[in-house]
Amino acid sequence: MCMYCKSFDLTESITIHVVDCNGCLIIIKNVPCEECEQCGAKYYSDETARQLEKLVNTAKSLMQEISVINYIKVA
Repeated sequence: MCMYCKSFDLTESITIHVVDCNGCLIIIKNVPCEECEQCGAKYYSDETARQLEKLVNTAKSLMQEISVINYIKVA
């Protein structure tokens, strides 16, 4: 069930996860998620959230102005 609109219509999808970290952008594309068909809210599984955290921490250590990571090829 969607936390925002209370719809039960969630479908498997792919999204882009963007993090703004001290003026640097971290963009992770092709991230698997469930998406609400009514309002478009995105939800990650626990495993995907853990992987995103690892990817963001790795990108932070590089301290580039913009980092683009492909989730599918890394995971």
